[in-house]
Amino acid sequence: MIRFGIVGTNWITERFIQAAIETEQFVLTAVYSRTEEKGNNFAKKFNQPKVFTDLEDMVSSNQCDAVYIASPNSFHAEQAIICMDHGIHVLCEKPLASNTTELKEMIAAAKKNNVILMEALKSTLMPNFSIMKDNLYKIGRIRRYFASYCQYSSRFDAFKQGNVLNAFNPQFSNGSLMDLGIYCLYPLVTLFGKPDSVKAVGVLLSSGIDGEGSMVMNYKDMDAIVMHSKITDSYLPAEIQGENGTMIIDKISAPYDVKIHYRDGTIEDLTRPQVHEPMFYEIQEFIGLIQNGQRESSINSIDISLAVAEVMEEARRQIGLKFPADIV
Repeated sequence: MIRFGIVGTNWITERFIQAAIETEQFVLTAVYSRTEEKGNNFAKKFNQPKVFTDLEDMVSSNQCDAVYIASPNSFHAEQAIICMDHGIHVLCEKPLASNTTELKEMIAAAKKNNVILMEALKSTLMPNFSIMKDNLYKIGRIRRYFASYCQYSSRFDAFKQGNVLNAFNPQFSNGSLMDLGIYCLYPLVTLFGKPDSVKAVGVLLSSGIDGEGSMVMNYKDMDAIVMHSKITDSYLPAEIQGENGTMIIDKISAPYDVKIHYRDGTIEDLTRPQVHEPMFYEIQEFIGLIQNGQRESSINSIDISLAVAEVMEEARRQIGLKFPADIV
């Protein structure tokens, strides 16, 4: 059993724990929250793990082997480095950091302390992503990748009424690109590497956060188009277009359905049944690394995370999106 501490007591953390329990190799032993009341209320839902209001106390307590971080993006780097400096493995929600400077400091801490740092990006570890990767050869020379993740935020209505919640506050290094665009970019870089060039546009809201945006990226023999939004909805599937056919993926953020439409009109259904919650597979990967003595995922690797962060940083530069964390 791997003893886990939790940083962040929100809905995504609850979903993480529910999926982690399915691995039968996970035990929740510690919870960090800024307030004792919130921490205790959360702990009551999960067999009363020990609650801490000081992160240093938690990672020094010998209560956990690993930590899952799901705090606001702007806290990821500092909290992850504290954990890693105490010999704790870190599974950190996407995006790993506010910017590449922070991410490089996190990578250095992981190497110095000989611990795992892995980005909790679920889609690339789900069963149907490996199906996508293994069957790309069938569509011939690939010419275009298209992915869209546009989901109207439940917090945008409050924003329009003048109440700027965390999701639209640049203090927390978030917004459409960081929260949703990364789901389109991570599979792209995983499958095809870092693009040769990036062109980005976006709509900045009054708070300074991007509400939506689009990107066009160029490779030697193909291009990639990404759309993301927290202020509109889209129902478009993702496509990988080849000269012999097109692979269609229902949701790039969580692929459940994968088909190839060939040029002769035939359709091949590649979908693999998925029996676990989407987050199960990233947890399984992370726990497996710990148990096997490995220090990096071959799928959600440090190199992939850094390349994606570099692409997002360039996109932010082009649209004028700056976070307080960018100011050194």
